Order: sequence, then structure tokens, then C-alpha cells
Amino acid sequence: HVQLVESGGGSVQAGGSLTLSCAASGYTYTRSTRCMGWFRQAPGKEREGVTVIATGDGTTYYANIVKGRFTISKDNAKNTVYLQMNSLQPDDTAIYYCAAASSTCGWPVFVEAKFNYWGQGTQVTVS
Repeated sequence: HVQLVESGGGSVQAGGSLTLSCAASGYTYTRSTRCMGWFRQAPGKEREGVTVIATGDGTTYYANIVKGRFTISKDNAKNTVYLQMNSLQPDDTAIYYCAAASSTCGWPVFVEAKFNYWGQGTQVTVS
């Protein structure tokens, strides 16, 4: 059973940066987590996709709202995916969830039903 554990959330001032990490365990990495990424849910809003990465070839996809500010990366040796967030704004305040899918990343990208495994979430607050 795949387990995803997020870390790195916290509070930051507008314009600041944070890096989130998502460590995966309990599976055969390449088979069970072909696509990994991040979703977020702001207070009073539905959860939305932020970015995903194909763990095989590193292809990335970003929501338009974070393009140019957020960067997703992976370290296959550590079974970990990272989310570098720069130029954070108050609208980025949300609980950030790591997710993994045994299917490949691809269009449509941010369909929650594609993602078999979810982390518990980490809070990011921008003021």
C-alpha cells in the first residue's frame, strides 16, 4: 500500500518562498506512482490541481495560476517529489496534498479520480 507523507508547509509573507516535500513508501515506485503531484484546497473552495510530474521521464504539467512561480521536481532515489513555491501570494493559502497515480500523467491532467493515493496534507499560509 502506497503511503505519501508531506512536509515543509508553514507560514510565509507574501513574496516569500516555501518548499514542500512528499515522500512515498510501501510500493514498487515506478509501477505504482507513474504520476505524482500536488493539489490544494483553499478555505471554502474545492480542491484544485497545482502540478504533476511523470516519475519516469520527468514531464511536468502546471496549472496556469502557478506557472512561472512553482516548480515540481523528483528524486527517484529518495522516492520523493518536491514543490518549490516562489512569489507566494495570499491566494496560495491552502492545504497542499500530495497525490500519486498508477496511470501516466497526461491529459486531462488534474482529474482527482486518476490519483489512487493521497497524503494527509500540509498547510501553507501566506499573509
